[in-house]
Amino acid sequence: MLASQVEQQQGDDEKKPLSISEALDVAKGSLEKLKLRVLGEVSEVNVKPGYANAYFTLKDEAGTLPCQMWHDRFEKCGITLEVGIMVELVGRFSLYPKKGRMHFQVFAISVAGEGMLRQQVAILQRKLEAEGLMAPERKVPVPAYPMKIGVVTSPRGDAIHDVLRTTRRRFPLAHIYVAGVPVEGARAPEYIVEGMRACFRARVEVILLVRGGGSYEDLMPFNDEQLARAIVKCPIPVVTGIGHEPDTTIADLVGDLRASTPTGAAEAVTVQTSQLAAQLRSTGEHIAQRQQQRIQHATLSLDRYATRPIFKDPQSMFASDLITLDIAHDRLSRALPANIERDKTRLAAYASRLSVKPAIFDRASAKLENYSSRLRSSTASLDRDTLRLSAQCDRLREVSSKLLTPAQHEVALKAGRLHDLSPLATLSRGYAIARDGESRIVKHVSALSPGDTFEVTVADGSIYATVDSIRASERRPAI
Repeated sequence: MLASQVEQQQGDDEKKPLSISEALDVAKGSLEKLKLRVLGEVSEVNVKPGYANAYFTLKDEAGTLPCQMWHDRFEKCGITLEVGIMVELVGRFSLYPKKGRMHFQVFAISVAGEGMLRQQVAILQRKLEAEGLMAPERKVPVPAYPMKIGVVTSPRGDAIHDVLRTTRRRFPLAHIYVAGVPVEGARAPEYIVEGMRACFRARVEVILLVRGGGSYEDLMPFNDEQLARAIVKCPIPVVTGIGHEPDTTIADLVGDLRASTPTGAAEAVTVQTSQLAAQLRSTGEHIAQRQQQRIQHATLSLDRYATRPIFKDPQSMFASDLITLDIAHDRLSRALPANIERDKTRLAAYASRLSVKPAIFDRASAKLENYSSRLRSSTASLDRDTLRLSAQCDRLREVSSKLLTPAQHEVALKAGRLHDLSPLATLSRGYAIARDGESRIVKHVSALSPGDTFEVTVADGSIYATVDSIRASERRPAI
Protein backbone atom coordinates (compact mmCIF):
# COMPACT_ATOMS: atom_id res chain seq x y z
CA MET A 1 0.00 0.00 0.00
CA LEU A 2 2.86 2.32 0.88
CA ALA A 3 4.47 1.64 -2.47
CA SER A 4 1.23 2.39 -4.33
CA GLN A 5 0.82 5.67 -2.42
CA VAL A 6 4.38 6.64 -3.19
CA GLU A 7 3.95 5.77 -6.89
CA GLN A 8 0.67 7.69 -6.96
CA GLN A 9 2.35 10.70 -5.35
CA GLN A 10 5.19 10.58 -7.85
CA GLY A 11 2.84 10.22 -10.81
CA ASP A 12 0.61 13.04 -9.76
CA ASP A 13 2.85 16.08 -9.43
CA GLU A 14 -0.05 18.50 -9.67
CA LYS A 15 -1.62 17.30 -6.43
CA LYS A 16 -0.80 18.93 -3.10
CA PRO A 17 2.32 17.41 -1.48
CA LEU A 18 2.08 15.60 1.93
CA SER A 19 3.24 17.24 5.11
CA ILE A 20 5.90 15.61 7.25
CA SER A 21 3.37 14.36 9.80
CA GLU A 22 1.14 13.05 7.03
CA ALA A 23 4.04 11.23 5.42
CA LEU A 24 5.04 9.74 8.78
CA ASP A 25 1.49 8.66 9.46
CA VAL A 26 1.35 6.94 6.08
CA ALA A 27 4.64 5.15 6.91
CA LYS A 28 3.47 4.27 10.46
CA GLY A 29 0.22 2.77 9.18
CA SER A 30 2.03 0.70 6.60
CA LEU A 31 4.73 -0.56 9.04
CA GLU A 32 2.37 -1.56 11.82
CA LYS A 33 0.53 -3.92 9.49
CA LEU A 34 3.65 -6.10 9.17
CA LYS A 35 4.12 -8.82 11.84
CA LEU A 36 7.60 -10.33 11.70
CA ARG A 37 9.75 -13.00 13.42
CA VAL A 38 13.31 -11.73 13.99
CA LEU A 39 16.50 -13.54 15.12
CA GLY A 40 19.52 -11.67 16.42
CA GLU A 41 22.17 -11.20 19.12
CA VAL A 42 21.54 -8.89 22.06
CA SER A 43 24.04 -6.02 21.98
CA GLU A 44 22.52 -3.59 24.50
CA VAL A 45 20.00 -3.91 27.37
CA ASN A 46 18.23 -1.17 29.31
CA VAL A 47 15.63 -2.67 31.66
CA LYS A 48 14.87 -0.47 34.67
CA PRO A 49 12.09 -0.86 37.24
CA GLY A 50 9.46 1.84 36.98
CA TYR A 51 9.81 2.21 33.22
CA ALA A 52 6.77 1.42 31.10
CA ASN A 53 8.93 -0.37 28.50
CA ALA A 54 12.00 -2.56 28.44
CA TYR A 55 14.53 -1.35 25.85
CA PHE A 56 17.21 -3.47 24.16
CA THR A 57 19.05 -3.69 20.83
CA LEU A 58 19.65 -6.65 18.52
CA LYS A 59 22.39 -6.89 15.93
CA ASP A 60 23.79 -9.09 13.22
CA GLU A 61 26.75 -8.73 10.86
CA ALA A 62 25.07 -5.97 8.82
CA GLY A 63 22.89 -3.91 11.12
CA THR A 64 21.20 -3.17 14.43
CA LEU A 65 17.56 -3.11 15.48
CA PRO A 66 16.28 -1.05 18.47
CA CYS A 67 13.49 -2.89 20.28
CA GLN A 68 11.04 -2.13 23.02
CA MET A 69 8.60 -4.32 24.96
CA TRP A 70 5.94 -3.43 27.50
CA HIS A 71 7.45 -4.00 30.94
CA ASP A 72 4.69 -6.24 32.30
CA ARG A 73 4.84 -8.39 29.15
CA PHE A 74 8.64 -8.58 29.49
CA GLU A 75 8.41 -9.76 33.12
CA LYS A 76 5.92 -12.49 32.21
CA CYS A 77 8.29 -14.00 29.65
CA GLY A 78 10.73 -14.88 32.51
CA ILE A 79 13.90 -14.29 30.49
CA THR A 80 16.97 -12.43 31.72
CA LEU A 81 18.50 -10.58 28.79
CA GLU A 82 22.28 -10.45 28.67
CA VAL A 83 24.61 -9.05 26.07
CA GLY A 84 25.76 -11.76 23.68
CA ILE A 85 22.84 -14.20 23.81
CA MET A 86 20.76 -15.03 20.74
CA VAL A 87 17.04 -14.31 20.98
CA GLU A 88 14.05 -14.78 18.71
CA LEU A 89 11.44 -11.99 18.66
CA VAL A 90 7.87 -11.79 17.43
CA GLY A 91 6.57 -8.24 16.79
CA ARG A 92 6.14 -5.40 14.36
CA PHE A 93 7.82 -2.17 13.38
CA SER A 94 6.48 1.01 14.92
CA LEU A 95 7.20 4.64 14.11
CA TYR A 96 7.27 7.53 16.58
CA PRO A 97 6.15 10.51 14.42
CA LYS A 98 7.25 13.30 16.75
CA LYS A 99 10.86 12.17 16.66
CA GLY A 100 10.79 10.37 13.36
CA ARG A 101 12.27 7.29 15.04
CA MET A 102 11.49 3.69 14.22
CA HIS A 103 11.72 0.71 16.59
CA PHE A 104 10.56 -2.87 16.76
CA GLN A 105 7.60 -3.41 19.10
CA VAL A 106 8.10 -6.90 20.65
CA PHE A 107 5.14 -9.14 21.46
CA ALA A 108 7.04 -12.31 22.45
CA ILE A 109 10.68 -13.18 23.12
CA SER A 110 12.55 -16.48 23.53
CA VAL A 111 16.19 -17.46 23.84
CA ALA A 112 17.56 -19.21 20.76
CA GLY A 113 20.53 -21.48 20.02
CA GLU A 114 23.51 -21.05 22.35
CA GLY A 115 21.71 -18.30 24.15
CA MET A 116 19.14 -20.82 25.37
CA LEU A 117 21.92 -23.01 26.73
CA ARG A 118 23.55 -20.07 28.48
CA GLN A 119 20.21 -19.14 30.00
CA GLN A 120 19.76 -22.66 31.39
CA VAL A 121 23.29 -22.67 32.77
CA ALA A 122 22.75 -19.28 34.42
CA ILE A 123 19.57 -20.53 36.11
CA LEU A 124 21.36 -23.66 37.38
CA GLN A 125 24.30 -21.55 38.58
CA ARG A 126 22.03 -19.32 40.64
CA LYS A 127 20.29 -22.37 42.11
CA LEU A 128 23.51 -24.09 43.19
CA GLU A 129 24.98 -20.85 44.47
CA ALA A 130 21.89 -20.26 46.62
CA GLU A 131 22.43 -23.72 48.16
CA GLY A 132 26.00 -22.76 49.09
CA LEU A 133 27.65 -25.36 46.82
CA MET A 134 30.06 -22.77 45.42
CA ALA A 135 31.12 -21.31 48.77
CA PRO A 136 34.92 -21.25 49.27
CA GLU A 137 34.69 -22.60 52.83
CA ARG A 138 33.05 -25.79 51.52
CA LYS A 139 35.90 -26.69 49.18
CA VAL A 140 38.50 -29.34 50.08
CA PRO A 141 42.18 -28.26 50.04
CA VAL A 142 44.42 -29.93 47.46
CA PRO A 143 47.36 -31.93 48.92
CA ALA A 144 50.78 -30.40 48.35
CA TYR A 145 52.55 -33.47 46.91
CA PRO A 146 49.99 -36.07 45.78
CA MET A 147 51.59 -39.37 44.77
CA LYS A 148 48.40 -40.90 43.28
CA ILE A 149 46.59 -38.68 40.77
CA GLY A 150 43.33 -39.67 39.09
CA VAL A 151 42.45 -38.23 35.66
CA VAL A 152 38.87 -38.35 34.35
CA THR A 153 38.79 -37.44 30.65
CA SER A 154 38.51 -38.85 27.16
CA PRO A 155 41.31 -41.36 26.46
CA ARG A 156 41.50 -40.19 22.81
CA GLY A 157 41.65 -36.43 23.35
CA ASP A 158 44.58 -34.07 23.63
CA ALA A 159 43.82 -33.36 27.30
CA ILE A 160 45.12 -36.71 28.60
CA HIS A 161 48.39 -36.29 26.65
CA ASP A 162 48.83 -32.78 28.04
CA VAL A 163 48.31 -34.05 31.62
CA LEU A 164 50.69 -37.02 31.20
CA ARG A 165 53.38 -34.92 29.54
CA THR A 166 53.17 -32.19 32.19
CA THR A 167 53.21 -34.69 35.07
CA ARG A 168 56.24 -36.59 33.69
CA ARG A 169 58.10 -33.33 33.22
CA ARG A 170 57.33 -31.81 36.60
CA PHE A 171 56.86 -34.71 39.03
CA PRO A 172 57.65 -38.14 37.53
CA LEU A 173 57.31 -39.82 40.94
CA ALA A 174 53.52 -39.49 40.82
CA HIS A 175 51.33 -42.40 39.69
CA ILE A 176 48.60 -41.52 37.20
CA TYR A 177 45.27 -43.40 37.20
CA VAL A 178 43.26 -42.68 34.05
CA ALA A 179 39.47 -43.15 33.96
CA GLY A 180 38.68 -42.94 30.23
CA VAL A 181 35.14 -41.65 29.67
CA PRO A 182 33.30 -39.81 26.89
CA VAL A 183 33.16 -36.08 27.53
CA GLU A 184 30.53 -35.24 24.90
CA GLY A 185 26.99 -36.46 24.35
CA ALA A 186 23.82 -36.81 26.36
CA ARG A 187 25.18 -39.53 28.68
CA ALA A 188 28.59 -37.96 29.18
CA PRO A 189 27.80 -36.62 32.71
CA GLU A 190 26.78 -40.12 33.81
CA TYR A 191 30.07 -41.60 32.54
CA ILE A 192 32.11 -38.81 34.11
CA VAL A 193 30.52 -39.49 37.51
CA GLU A 194 31.30 -43.20 37.14
CA GLY A 195 34.92 -42.29 36.29
CA MET A 196 35.14 -40.28 39.51
CA ARG A 197 33.84 -43.31 41.44
CA ALA A 198 36.55 -45.46 39.83
CA CYS A 199 39.21 -42.98 40.98
CA PHE A 200 37.75 -43.05 44.48
CA ARG A 201 37.95 -46.85 44.54
CA ALA A 202 41.59 -46.59 43.41
CA ARG A 203 42.26 -44.42 46.52
CA VAL A 204 43.79 -41.53 44.60
CA GLU A 205 44.68 -38.34 46.45
CA VAL A 206 43.34 -35.86 43.90
CA ILE A 207 41.08 -36.07 40.81
CA LEU A 208 41.70 -34.06 37.64
CA LEU A 209 38.53 -33.45 35.62
CA VAL A 210 39.77 -32.17 32.24
CA ARG A 211 38.96 -31.86 28.56
CA GLY A 212 40.17 -29.77 25.62
CA GLY A 213 38.51 -26.76 24.10
CA GLY A 214 35.29 -26.75 22.13
CA SER A 215 32.09 -24.89 21.50
CA TYR A 216 29.74 -23.92 24.28
CA GLU A 217 27.50 -26.81 23.33
CA ASP A 218 30.45 -29.23 23.50
CA LEU A 219 31.10 -28.14 27.10
CA MET A 220 27.49 -28.64 28.22
CA PRO A 221 28.13 -32.05 29.91
CA PHE A 222 30.23 -30.13 32.46
CA ASN A 223 27.22 -27.90 33.19
CA ASP A 224 25.11 -30.86 34.31
CA GLU A 225 23.45 -30.61 37.73
CA GLN A 226 24.03 -34.27 38.69
CA LEU A 227 27.74 -33.97 37.86
CA ALA A 228 27.96 -30.78 39.91
CA ARG A 229 26.39 -32.47 42.95
CA ALA A 230 28.68 -35.49 42.55
CA ILE A 231 31.71 -33.17 42.61
CA VAL A 232 30.41 -31.51 45.78
CA LYS A 233 29.88 -34.87 47.53
CA CYS A 234 33.26 -36.29 46.46
CA PRO A 235 35.55 -36.60 49.53
CA ILE A 236 38.62 -36.35 47.27
CA PRO A 237 39.56 -32.84 46.06
CA VAL A 238 38.53 -32.26 42.43
CA VAL A 239 40.65 -29.98 40.20
CA THR A 240 39.05 -28.90 36.90
CA GLY A 241 40.77 -27.93 33.67
CA ILE A 242 38.00 -27.62 31.09
CA GLY A 243 38.40 -25.88 27.74
CA HIS A 244 40.44 -22.70 27.49
CA GLU A 245 40.88 -19.62 29.67
CA PRO A 246 37.52 -17.88 28.92
CA ASP A 247 35.49 -21.06 29.34
CA THR A 248 33.84 -21.42 32.74
CA THR A 249 31.44 -24.26 33.52
CA ILE A 250 29.37 -25.27 36.53
CA ALA A 251 31.96 -27.98 37.26
CA ASP A 252 34.63 -25.25 37.50
CA LEU A 253 32.52 -23.29 39.98
CA VAL A 254 31.74 -26.20 42.33
CA GLY A 255 35.16 -27.86 42.00
CA ASP A 256 37.75 -27.49 44.75
CA LEU A 257 40.25 -25.79 42.40
CA ARG A 258 39.86 -24.39 38.87
CA ALA A 259 42.60 -24.32 36.25
CA SER A 260 42.23 -22.67 32.86
CA THR A 261 43.44 -25.68 30.84
CA PRO A 262 44.26 -29.39 31.33
CA THR A 263 47.95 -28.45 31.43
CA GLY A 264 47.20 -25.88 34.12
CA ALA A 265 45.32 -28.52 36.13
CA ALA A 266 48.35 -30.86 35.99
CA GLU A 267 50.65 -28.01 37.04
CA ALA A 268 48.34 -27.12 39.94
CA VAL A 269 48.72 -30.55 41.58
CA THR A 270 52.40 -31.21 40.83
CA VAL A 271 55.63 -29.54 41.70
CA GLN A 272 58.77 -29.50 39.60
CA THR A 273 61.49 -31.82 40.83
CA SER A 274 64.00 -29.01 40.61
CA GLN A 275 61.73 -26.79 42.67
CA LEU A 276 61.20 -29.61 45.18
CA ALA A 277 64.95 -30.20 45.37
CA ALA A 278 65.47 -26.49 45.95
CA GLN A 279 62.86 -26.53 48.70
CA LEU A 280 64.52 -29.55 50.29
CA ARG A 281 67.93 -27.87 50.12
CA SER A 282 66.49 -24.73 51.63
CA THR A 283 64.77 -26.72 54.36
CA GLY A 284 67.95 -28.70 55.04
CA GLU A 285 70.02 -25.54 55.27
CA HIS A 286 67.45 -24.02 57.60
CA ILE A 287 67.49 -27.12 59.80
CA ALA A 288 71.30 -27.21 59.83
CA GLN A 289 71.41 -23.53 60.70
CA ARG A 290 68.93 -24.01 63.53
CA GLN A 291 70.84 -27.01 64.87
CA GLN A 292 74.12 -25.10 64.68
CA GLN A 293 72.53 -22.25 66.62
CA ARG A 294 71.26 -24.70 69.26
CA ILE A 295 74.72 -26.30 69.53
CA GLN A 296 76.36 -22.89 69.93
CA HIS A 297 73.81 -21.89 72.55
CA ALA A 298 74.36 -25.16 74.44
CA THR A 299 78.15 -24.68 74.25
CA LEU A 300 77.91 -21.18 75.67
CA SER A 301 75.62 -22.40 78.47
CA LEU A 302 78.04 -25.24 79.26
CA ASP A 303 80.97 -22.82 79.38
CA ARG A 304 79.08 -20.56 81.77
CA TYR A 305 78.27 -23.52 84.02
CA ALA A 306 81.91 -24.66 83.96
CA THR A 307 83.10 -21.30 85.28
CA ARG A 308 80.93 -21.50 88.38
CA PRO A 309 82.80 -22.15 91.70
CA ILE A 310 80.86 -25.27 92.49
CA PHE A 311 82.25 -27.05 89.43
CA LYS A 312 85.79 -25.76 90.05
CA ASP A 313 85.81 -26.84 93.75
CA PRO A 314 82.92 -29.27 94.45
CA GLN A 315 83.92 -29.57 98.16
CA SER A 316 83.11 -25.90 98.72
CA MET A 317 79.47 -26.86 98.44
CA PHE A 318 79.74 -28.93 101.65
CA ALA A 319 82.35 -26.81 103.53
CA SER A 320 79.88 -25.03 105.84
CA ASP A 321 78.06 -28.27 106.61
CA LEU A 322 81.29 -30.04 107.46
CA ILE A 323 82.29 -27.25 109.85
CA THR A 324 78.88 -27.43 111.54
CA LEU A 325 79.30 -31.20 111.84
CA ASP A 326 82.74 -30.85 113.42
CA ILE A 327 81.41 -28.37 115.98
CA ALA A 328 78.54 -30.67 116.89
CA HIS A 329 80.93 -33.62 117.22
CA ASP A 330 83.18 -31.66 119.55
CA ARG A 331 80.25 -30.59 121.75
CA LEU A 332 78.92 -34.12 121.84
CA SER A 333 82.32 -35.61 122.75
CA ARG A 334 82.50 -33.26 125.73
CA ALA A 335 78.91 -33.65 126.86
CA LEU A 336 78.63 -37.43 126.86
CA PRO A 337 81.25 -38.24 129.57
CA ALA A 338 79.86 -35.54 131.91
CA ASN A 339 76.31 -36.84 131.48
CA ILE A 340 77.43 -40.42 132.13
CA GLU A 341 79.17 -39.46 135.39
CA ARG A 342 76.14 -37.53 136.56
CA ASP A 343 73.89 -40.48 135.84
CA LYS A 344 76.22 -42.83 137.73
CA THR A 345 76.08 -40.60 140.84
CA ARG A 346 72.29 -40.43 140.68
CA LEU A 347 72.07 -44.21 140.28
CA ALA A 348 74.28 -44.79 143.35
CA ALA A 349 72.04 -42.49 145.41
CA TYR A 350 68.97 -44.50 144.32
CA ALA A 351 70.73 -47.75 145.26
CA SER A 352 71.60 -46.48 148.79
CA ARG A 353 68.01 -45.38 149.34
CA LEU A 354 66.73 -48.80 148.23
CA SER A 355 69.00 -50.55 150.76
CA VAL A 356 66.97 -49.16 153.73
CA LYS A 357 63.59 -50.09 152.23
CA PRO A 358 63.40 -53.74 153.61
CA ALA A 359 63.15 -52.45 157.23
CA ILE A 360 60.27 -50.22 156.22
CA PHE A 361 58.61 -53.15 154.48
CA ASP A 362 58.93 -55.30 157.65
CA ARG A 363 57.19 -52.73 159.78
CA ALA A 364 54.46 -52.35 157.27
CA SER A 365 54.00 -56.16 157.16
CA ALA A 366 53.61 -56.38 160.96
CA LYS A 367 51.08 -53.61 160.94
CA LEU A 368 49.18 -55.33 158.11
CA GLU A 369 49.06 -58.60 160.04
CA ASN A 370 47.62 -56.79 163.06
CA TYR A 371 44.91 -55.27 160.86
CA SER A 372 44.10 -58.69 159.42
CA SER A 373 43.55 -60.27 162.87
CA ARG A 374 41.32 -57.43 163.90
CA LEU A 375 39.33 -57.75 160.67
CA ARG A 376 38.76 -61.47 161.24
CA SER A 377 37.36 -60.85 164.74
CA SER A 378 35.11 -58.11 163.32
CA THR A 379 33.85 -60.49 160.62
CA ALA A 380 32.62 -63.02 163.27
CA SER A 381 30.51 -60.37 165.01
CA LEU A 382 29.25 -59.23 161.59
CA ASP A 383 28.00 -62.74 160.85
CA ARG A 384 26.00 -62.79 164.06
CA ASP A 385 24.47 -59.39 163.23
CA THR A 386 23.59 -60.66 159.75
CA LEU A 387 21.65 -63.62 161.16
CA ARG A 388 19.79 -61.38 163.55
CA LEU A 389 18.93 -58.91 160.74
CA SER A 390 17.61 -61.72 158.56
CA ALA A 391 15.26 -62.91 161.31
CA GLN A 392 13.95 -59.39 161.81
CA CYS A 393 13.35 -59.01 158.02
CA ASP A 394 11.21 -62.17 158.03
CA ARG A 395 9.13 -60.85 160.87
CA LEU A 396 8.79 -57.49 159.13
CA ARG A 397 7.50 -59.11 155.93
CA GLU A 398 4.93 -61.11 157.87
CA VAL A 399 3.66 -58.02 159.72
CA SER A 400 3.59 -55.90 156.52
CA SER A 401 1.51 -58.47 154.69
CA LYS A 402 -1.08 -58.36 157.45
CA LEU A 403 -1.09 -54.55 157.37
CA LEU A 404 -1.31 -54.25 153.53
CA THR A 405 -4.17 -56.66 152.87
CA PRO A 406 -6.99 -54.37 154.13
CA ALA A 407 -5.40 -51.36 152.35
CA GLN A 408 -5.14 -53.27 149.05
CA HIS A 409 -8.81 -54.28 149.27
CA GLU A 410 -9.86 -50.67 149.85
CA VAL A 411 -7.68 -49.42 146.97
CA ALA A 412 -9.32 -51.96 144.67
CA LEU A 413 -12.78 -50.78 145.64
CA LYS A 414 -11.88 -47.14 145.07
CA ALA A 415 -10.23 -47.97 141.75
CA GLY A 416 -13.41 -49.65 140.59
CA ARG A 417 -15.51 -46.63 141.56
CA LEU A 418 -12.95 -44.34 139.89
CA HIS A 419 -13.13 -46.39 136.69
CA ASP A 420 -16.93 -46.12 136.72
CA LEU A 421 -16.60 -42.35 136.98
CA SER A 422 -13.80 -42.10 134.33
CA PRO A 423 -14.74 -40.30 131.05
CA LEU A 424 -12.80 -42.96 129.17
CA ALA A 425 -15.18 -45.63 130.40
CA THR A 426 -18.05 -43.47 129.26
CA LEU A 427 -16.41 -43.05 125.85
CA SER A 428 -15.92 -46.82 125.53
CA ARG A 429 -19.69 -47.19 125.82
CA GLY A 430 -20.22 -45.08 122.66
CA TYR A 431 -20.26 -41.57 124.06
CA ALA A 432 -18.03 -38.71 122.86
CA ILE A 433 -16.60 -35.46 124.21
CA ALA A 434 -16.60 -32.29 122.07
CA ARG A 435 -13.99 -29.53 122.58
CA ASP A 436 -13.82 -26.14 120.89
CA GLY A 437 -10.73 -24.59 119.28
CA GLU A 438 -9.33 -23.69 122.73
CA SER A 439 -9.78 -27.28 124.09
CA ARG A 440 -12.75 -26.33 126.27
CA ILE A 441 -15.50 -28.91 126.62
CA VAL A 442 -18.58 -27.95 124.65
CA LYS A 443 -21.61 -28.22 126.95
CA HIS A 444 -24.12 -26.13 124.93
CA VAL A 445 -24.73 -25.56 121.25
CA SER A 446 -24.35 -21.86 121.83
CA ALA A 447 -20.62 -22.43 122.47
CA LEU A 448 -20.09 -23.02 118.74
CA SER A 449 -21.03 -21.16 115.57
CA PRO A 450 -21.25 -22.29 111.95
CA GLY A 451 -17.74 -22.44 110.44
CA ASP A 452 -16.01 -23.12 113.81
CA THR A 453 -13.68 -26.11 114.03
CA PHE A 454 -13.98 -28.49 117.00
CA GLU A 455 -12.51 -31.79 118.22
CA VAL A 456 -14.60 -34.87 119.02
CA THR A 457 -12.87 -37.41 121.29
CA VAL A 458 -14.06 -41.04 121.08
CA ALA A 459 -12.74 -44.23 122.64
CA ASP A 460 -9.93 -44.86 120.17
CA GLY A 461 -8.94 -41.32 119.11
CA SER A 462 -10.06 -37.84 118.07
CA ILE A 463 -12.05 -36.43 115.15
CA TYR A 464 -11.63 -32.86 113.87
CA ALA A 465 -14.70 -31.32 112.27
CA THR A 466 -16.24 -28.03 111.16
CA VAL A 467 -19.69 -26.78 112.20
CA ASP A 468 -22.05 -26.57 109.21
CA SER A 469 -25.25 -25.72 111.13
CA ILE A 470 -26.62 -25.70 114.72
CA ARG A 471 -29.96 -27.00 115.91
CA ALA A 472 -30.91 -26.32 119.54
CA SER A 473 -33.05 -28.77 121.47
CA GLU A 474 -36.47 -27.51 122.57
CA ARG A 475 -36.07 -28.76 126.16
CA ARG A 476 -33.65 -26.89 128.31
CA PRO A 477 -30.43 -28.68 129.24
CA ALA A 478 -29.86 -29.65 132.88
CA ILE A 479 -27.52 -27.42 134.79
